[in-house]
Amino acid sequence: MRVLAFRHVPFEGLGLLEPALRSRGVSIDYADTYQPGAMIPQAADYAALIFLGGPMSVNDDLSYLRREMEIIREAISLHQPVLGICLGAQLIAKALGARVYKNVEKEIGWFDLQFTPAAATDRLFRGLSTETVFHWHGETFDLPPEAELLASSELCRHQAFHIKKSSIYGLQFHLEVTPAMVADWCVQDENCGDVRELTGPIDPSANSARLSVLSDIVFCRWWDMVLARE
Repeated sequence: MRVLAFRHVPFEGLGLLEPALRSRGVSIDYADTYQPGAMIPQAADYAALIFLGGPMSVNDDLSYLRREMEIIREAISLHQPVLGICLGAQLIAKALGARVYKNVEKEIGWFDLQFTPAAATDRLFRGLSTETVFHWHGETFDLPPEAELLASSELCRHQAFHIKKSSIYGLQFHLEVTPAMVADWCVQDENCGDVRELTGPIDPSANSARLSVLSDIVFCRWWDMVLARE
């Protein structure tokens, strides 16, 4: 079975998501829609779609983001599983008519995540309570129609949602990052403005051991959900 991952910059890949999927025998293709002239595979040919993060805003006038939102709407109409991470979650929200806007402040680094009562019976997050995960975002979103809030943080209320009666999930936070990814993000030109605003350096490994366990739990559950549809 195959998954199509939409990448928005070269340095924001699947990270820990890749070994979780490959351990289940999943093949992965990338759609680098940000590259001029990039060919986009037929999304309907894949078992599921993943929309990754990036330093741009969904409100930027970028044709490839508009195209991705069209693909998201098409996938939803076909009852195709979709997972959005950070920018990807915002793309899902906006594609479904929700507002995306600046958060009260940027949330960059390791911060606690609290799961809502609805998460207790959710297919991905059941059995979890408070977890320390990695964040890197300056925007947030209103919940789209039929969305169920699954997680919040002190700085950002809308951290995870599931569209009811669907296989559509949006995660504002980053379960997929490795220490090498975090260290690399901190030196990327696109992120230099964010890094200058930090009050101190980010420790890439601060909670990486637990994040690796947590990502394997959540992403394998996500794939089990995809398989349950087949």
